[in-house]
Amino acid sequence: MALDGIVVANIVDELNNSLLEGRINKIAQPEKDELLITIKGQDRKAYKLLLSAGASMPLVYLTESTKPSPITAPNFCMLLRKHLNNGRILEITQPGLERVVFIKLEHMDELGDLRIKYLIIELMGKHSNIIFCDDTMTIIDSIKRVNQFMSSVREVLPGRQYFIPKTINKHDPLTIDYSSFKDNILSKTMSIGKAIYSGLTGISPLMANEICYRSSLDSSASTSTLNEDTALHLYRNFERLMQLVKDKDFSPNIVIGERGPIEFSSIPLSCYSGYNINSFSSASSMLETYYAKKNASSRMHQKSADLRKLVSNALERSSKKYDLQLKQLKDTEKRDKYKVYGELITAFGYGLEQGAKELIAENYYDNNKEIKIPLDPQITPMENAKRYFDKYNKQKRTYEALTSLIKETKDEIEHLESIRTSLEIATDEHDLNELKNELMEYGYIKKKFNLKKGKVKARNVKGTKSKPFHYISSDGYHIYVGKNNYQNDELTFKLADGNDWWFHAKGLPGSHVIVKSAGDELSDSTFEEAARLAAYYSGAKGTDKVEIDYTQRKNIKKPNGKAPGFVIYNTNYSMVVDMDIRDIKQVDD
Repeated sequence: MALDGIVVANIVDELNNSLLEGRINKIAQPEKDELLITIKGQDRKAYKLLLSAGASMPLVYLTESTKPSPITAPNFCMLLRKHLNNGRILEITQPGLERVVFIKLEHMDELGDLRIKYLIIELMGKHSNIIFCDDTMTIIDSIKRVNQFMSSVREVLPGRQYFIPKTINKHDPLTIDYSSFKDNILSKTMSIGKAIYSGLTGISPLMANEICYRSSLDSSASTSTLNEDTALHLYRNFERLMQLVKDKDFSPNIVIGERGPIEFSSIPLSCYSGYNINSFSSASSMLETYYAKKNASSRMHQKSADLRKLVSNALERSSKKYDLQLKQLKDTEKRDKYKVYGELITAFGYGLEQGAKELIAENYYDNNKEIKIPLDPQITPMENAKRYFDKYNKQKRTYEALTSLIKETKDEIEHLESIRTSLEIATDEHDLNELKNELMEYGYIKKKFNLKKGKVKARNVKGTKSKPFHYISSDGYHIYVGKNNYQNDELTFKLADGNDWWFHAKGLPGSHVIVKSAGDELSDSTFEEAARLAAYYSGAKGTDKVEIDYTQRKNIKKPNGKAPGFVIYNTNYSMVVDMDIRDIKQVDD
């Protein structure tokens, strides 16, 4: 329940400030469960109100964006146009702290009489809906019709009376007193956090956790651990938070984690005090920003799915090949024994009788220890010696060939792992395009391969080259992080000067990190920040600490014939760091 009752209260307050007395100018339905309504406000400004009843993303907010609409408007959209075009917004309300918004409208019917209608937006996850009612709260229609087979609680069909489904055993957080709070909420045998969000309307698990945090209580602790003092302390903190809602003292914000937005809220979140917090002037801009970033991340993950599968399959094949080669190499470990057998038979086998099954001799390769050498009685001793020499030579050739092949396969696995890591940190299509080109160059995909049909089409668009991540250290030094192997090579061998510093996760696939030192001696904090970036942009997922190698760029060499991103170095320092990069400033180039 990300969009909780408090955020809805913030949105309703914002809409009242902008849209009251405004007139509906245009109604569009760009998606099957979404409306975009253009309203001309009292200030003569045009506002666009987005209403979404999507199961995964129910939303209400003001936006400046537009979406293409279908050529033929859906029936629900046509119905709203018929009744509400040029309609005037009289009132926007929220019952209690329910996730429901009522928009009361006045319009003129076909006979020229003024009529009242209601547009009701229910923001309840998979049960979200946009419902159109008359002045008696009789349903005219809805964007999603719900019959008796779909819900035993309430039908949402034309002609039915509208009502908000009763939330069993839930209380209004804006009116509940301490006695009811203690008797009806804290009396439940469950965790404190769950008791709060399951017993109060419009309170999300996030808000329940925030209330507990402000009360210095563990939200996962049982309600049975509360005594009279701690229960009263919990209620006072809950009351103070609800007072912010009553006073309309909202502070829209987004909590930013290591890999993007984590949570949003209209109340300051003390429980995320160690994170970066982006504040917004309005709940609409907060919601639009949050979901835009979430959608971008989701789209990138979807678009890279085919590439990730391709790389995963190639890695699986290479790993199986590597294991088989190692097993075959192990089978050649007896090669030197066969050589010794052949030489000892040649040296001491002249006195053996025809048909002998073994030779017992002193092994002058092992301090003259006695050794038994099996013989084939069907052939002569010298023929036995030749057979052992043939075995030795065959396994020696196999060993030499496998040693080279194993090194090639290991390099291939490391290359593919580096591409897989690059796919995880890709931020846009230009990054994916460079990775497609690299996979094409090394033969993992064919040219002009279309992803949707099992083929990947790689093309370079002029002026849209992918750029590395750019950070500024706390001391003001520029730090660059490669997003893929091509960028790693470019940063290390073109951007960096000899005295600049180079960082990389030890023994792991990951980004090259370059600190432009300008010839200065860097501080410990800059070294640590660059190392944390190298740890974060590496294959060290789920690891608390990562070992990082670092050295000056002049110590880095590129082996001939190696894949992009592969380097060697013999002089380096090491440090162990965590992957927390929240306090490092990123620059948008």
